[in-house]
Amino acid sequence: TKNIPLSNLPDYFGIDRALACLAALKTIENPLKKDLLIADFGTILSITKLNSNGSILGGQLIPGFLTQLKSMEQNTKNLKMPKKYEIPTKDFLINTEEAILKGVINSLTGVIKSSFNPQKDILITCGGDSQFLTKSLETNIKNIIYAPNLVMEGLIIHHLSFKKLI
Repeated sequence: TKNIPLSNLPDYFGIDRALACLAALKTIENPLKKDLLIADFGTILSITKLNSNGSILGGQLIPGFLTQLKSMEQNTKNLKMPKKYEIPTKDFLINTEEAILKGVINSLTGVIKSSFNPQKDILITCGGDSQFLTKSLETNIKNIIYAPNLVMEGLIIHHLSFKKLI
């Protein structure tokens, strides 16, 4: 991460988060100079905020979709991971598998909704579970930028800019 051109980047910051920030900064149109809020839906939901000048403002880390489901199964006696991952439309459910899914979805989308301010931020979603969870977010939030390969795009951008230095 030492060679990634972002300011206020902590030494302990994950390379995936740093590359996602770099790609968002270089590829997302931002004429109003809003802050970028990147939600990377993977094993962990990492939410990272940076300003339009490329300075890291901070973030949040939350257990991801499968991590939460596996944790419920491992740490409770009678709960099992759902066999299919269809998002329930109702808010309160009788079926246990559907109730588990709705709770986990709500925990992930709820933290995004509470962190995102559309007047000040641009929301970008990426990561392994982003397609599934972006659909769930879109019922309440409009104008989400879905960039599933943002980390890989950051790797390419970084590689090309680093190559020019050599």
